[in-house]
This record gives sequence, structure tokens and C-alpha cells, in this order.
Amino acid sequence: MFFLPVSLTVFILFLLLLPTIFFIWFFQIVNFSFQKLGLTPNLTFLLLFLTIIGSQINIPLGKYKVRNVRRTDFFGFSFTQKEIQGVAINLGGGVIPVIISLYLFKQVQDFIPVLITLFLMILITHFFARVIPGVGVVLPALIPPAFAALFSLIFYPQNPAICAYISGTLGTLIGADLLNLHKLKQSQGLISIGGAGVFDGIFLTGIIAVFLTAL
Repeated sequence: MFFLPVSLTVFILFLLLLPTIFFIWFFQIVNFSFQKLGLTPNLTFLLLFLTIIGSQINIPLGKYKVRNVRRTDFFGFSFTQKEIQGVAINLGGGVIPVIISLYLFKQVQDFIPVLITLFLMILITHFFARVIPGVGVVLPALIPPAFAALFSLIFYPQNPAICAYISGTLGTLIGADLLNLHKLKQSQGLISIGGAGVFDGIFLTGIIAVFLTAL
């Protein structure tokens, strides 16, 4: 009878600490990947902080439309709700990864292999991307970073980390999001490119692709 409460207490403490453990583990991967790109730990922390804050900010790409939508709740009561329609790019999940990619482009000595890898990533992400109404663009989680790492090791072995981040980030943005924008515009509601912040495919693809090149 003595061991059950102790085990239960340890289990509850583990559940409470799980978000902290996950964040530390996630930050270590981000820190490792950004160091492979030549960024300092302080800059890594700043970029991650800006990404989290920026995930709440959507920059409009055109004019928003507001319309009244009739909805029904769980109990069967109908009500009118205002819905914003339009296209935006998320600051944290879209703009910041693109800025990092453009910054890394300045360190590239041979652009041809990087552009080849980027072109292949556009084809891969567009092929695997699926547009689901009410959800957005869906991609298998490990497909983009795995291919970005593989192509970078093949075509740009002198610095595969930089190539993997650029091709993974911009390839996912162009192939999965921008080339499916015409399909997304048919959906209702606000379309936010990179709208999931640090957990969006654009951000995670770049980080995981760099991590995979070091394995």
C-alpha cells in the first residue's frame, strides 16, 4: 500500500513536467541545428522567441473580407458569426524562416546545387501535399526534411546543413503552400501560410532537415 501513492505521485509530477521536458528537448534540437548553420546560442534563443511571439501575427497578403456565417451549436441553437476571409503569411512560421533562408543564401558559394535541391524539394512537397477543407495543406511530417537532407548531402556535400535549411524551408513554402494557394482560396476562413508557428511544416522542415544532415 505504500508504493502505490509514491508511484502515483511520481506519475503526476512527470505529467506536470512533460511540457517543460519537451520544450528543453525541442530547444536543444533547434539550438544544435542553428549552430550547424553558424548561428550563436543567443541568436538561436532570440529567433525561437520571435517565432513564438510572431506565431500570433498574420500579415495580410491582400484585402480581408468579412462575412456573416450562420452556424449551429451543439444544442441545436443557430447563431451568426463574423468570419474573416483572405490570405496572410504568419510572421513566426512563415516570414522568419524565409528571412533566415535569405540570410543563409549569402553564405552559399555555389548556387547551382542549392537551386537544384530547391527545385527537387518543390516537386516533392507539391506531390505529397494534400489540401483538406477546413484544415489546410497537409504533408507527411518526415517526408520534406528527409528528402531535403538527402538531396543536400548528394548535391551540396561541402555544406549540406545550409542547403537543407534553404531547400527544406523555401521548397515547402513554394511547393506545398504557394502552389496550392488557388485551392486554399476556395476554402472558407482565413488562410495563414505558416500559421502554426514553431510547429508549422515550414519551420520544422528546416530545423529537422539540418539535424538529419548531421546524423
